[in-house]
Amino acid sequence: MKTLQPPGWPRPKGYSNGMAARGRVVVTAGVIGWDKDERFASNRIADQFAQALRNIVAILACDGADASRIVRLTCYVTSIDEYLESAKEIGAAWREIMGKHYPAMALVEVVRLVERQAKVEIEATAVVPE
Repeated sequence: MKTLQPPGWPRPKGYSNGMAARGRVVVTAGVIGWDKDERFASNRIADQFAQALRNIVAILACDGADASRIVRLTCYVTSIDEYLESAKEIGAAWREIMGKHYPAMALVEVVRLVERQAKVEIEATAVVPE
């Protein structure tokens, strides 16, 4: 896996501009921040973001991948403002779950998600070496 960083560009904070990898592609559906019993432990975006990441890691483990193999995340949130207000907590959760691995990422604000209590939904793409 290789991080793509054009010469002279400032290093992005919390994500990469691009990633290159070879191997088997593993993708997830949109994953939300509820537990295995489909219950939300919290209504806070930081808690739901952390749980969604944990859920993604559990899904990837089913095919031999881990967080370090993620090359792209698309994150949908119901409030960019709430996300930004929770950035420190989200960052701490990120480091706990993802380590210092920062894939290419997009963050998009949406009106709502299918599950009314959900504040975040994340799609992941991972590449596992053959």
